Amino acid sequence: MQVRIVNAFVDDERGGNPAGVVLQADALSAAQKQAIAAQVGLSETAFVSSSQSAAFKLEFFTPTRQIAHCGHATVATFSLLRQLGLVGEGWSSKETIDGNRDILLQGDMAFMEQCQPQYLDLRSEPEALAEVLAALGITPEQLLPGLWPTRVNTGASFVIVPLRNEAQVAAIVPDQAELARFSEQFELIGFYVFSQQTRQPGRDAGARMFAPRYGIDEESATGMAAGPLACFLHDYLGVTGPRLLIEQGYLMQPPSASVITVDLQLAEGRIERLLAGGKAQVISELTLEL
Repeated sequence: MQVRIVNAFVDDERGGNPAGVVLQADALSAAQKQAIAAQVGLSETAFVSSSQSAAFKLEFFTPTRQIAHCGHATVATFSLLRQLGLVGEGWSSKETIDGNRDILLQGDMAFMEQCQPQYLDLRSEPEALAEVLAALGITPEQLLPGLWPTRVNTGASFVIVPLRNEAQVAAIVPDQAELARFSEQFELIGFYVFSQQTRQPGRDAGARMFAPRYGIDEESATGMAAGPLACFLHDYLGVTGPRLLIEQGYLMQPPSASVITVDLQLAEGRIERLLAGGKAQVISELTLEL
């Protein structure tokens, strides 16, 4: 079984988040896909099959379980398909276990559709708010004034945590077991902690992402989290779009600099949907035996 390793959301041809991509996966069972993902050992591996309702069927597996969507593995997959001449410029689509999503191939970038945001301010759940702050090791005084951790869903749920500065984001040493327990209770993918300080000018936020429920202590680029953060920046902080740039991976050890581009589609100032994407590079190939 051939697995290509593709770095998605590379920043100026460096860094990014590696995903496994397996083409022509129609004959593989779910158990085989899970076994392959565990062998690959990356945060997500995408399996590409034929589809009756979209251009391709994509299934995503972490080392421990299947998930409905994965931003960086989607960008990795469609960038690879583009490089192999299996998809052209313009609109395409993917079928997932959670419905179909549009994909846009634009130049050397691939974008995936996300849905209109839904918000839950955790102040409405005081016990949950206290648990999140404790698990992240932060205090209310470290939060951006007037803002609180908020669950945001644009197709998958993340808790967005706004901190005052990059130093506070960098200093976080989370209680992964508590984050995993909380994620299970509230059906979360993970936690996206950010500040508005960035390493490169012209960008809108720098973030870290923790998803221990899915076996990911920290990830270098998360398209499904950057979408909710871009919506939060627009709706809660008044950051004007329609294109926002999110940095991630700079604060990991070791660093893996990444940048995620989010295009917001607005109607009368309200977000109707969004496209999150970036660039990707094939870095290696693996051959595994089932």
